[in-house]
Amino acid sequence: MPEKVVNVGDLPAGEEPPPVPDPALDRIVTVPNLITLVRLVCIPLFVWLLFGAHRQTMAAILLAGLGATDWIDGFVARRYHQVSTVGKVLDPLADRVLVATAVITIIIHGAVPLWFGVATLAREAVVSAAVILLASLGARRIEVLWVGKAGTFALMFSYPAFLLSHGTARWQVPIQVVAWATGLIGLVLAWIAAGSYVPVARRALAEGRSAQASHPVGDHAPVEGMAP
Repeated sequence: MPEKVVNVGDLPAGEEPPPVPDPALDRIVTVPNLITLVRLVCIPLFVWLLFGAHRQTMAAILLAGLGATDWIDGFVARRYHQVSTVGKVLDPLADRVLVATAVITIIIHGAVPLWFGVATLAREAVVSAAVILLASLGARRIEVLWVGKAGTFALMFSYPAFLLSHGTARWQVPIQVVAWATGLIGLVLAWIAAGSYVPVARRALAEGRSAQASHPVGDHAPVEGMAP
């Protein structure tokens, strides 16, 4: 069914016309998307290094690198105007897959306690479900809170550290201390962020529905940015 064309002259006085979709958002082959794809491809490599090649140190280094480069694809997309609809879906998907794979494999490897891994995965599940629900209900875009960014950074630092410190060597002891310190801080901040999104999500939902009511043929911005 063709979309209704809204002329500016047909709008009530003082009302803005609905946003015009940017054709650049339909691009698929972009540098940020290729970076995200490389990060996704490296996830099976991480699993193979840990369980296939039994190279724990190499797996920990790769995981640390994947976590440290989490910001690169988003930065390149914004800096060089290569934001795309595919990227908005692919980037958070890669983050979720990376976190879930890292947590589950490190639990199986025995480098992190089960309760710690379950607490991390539960938070990811809650946030992911909230993002999907809000997007389906038409909520406006939600910006990432600094507490969420801090929690994610600390957790993505702690899990490679847990893996690297798994063993009996003396040099692994201080690394394990750092892993616990950053891990507990990151977990607390991550759950604080999840709770902090509740009032923000309510406002986003109300504003999104209001925008849809004002411009029924316009596009509302997707919900994104609730950090892992």
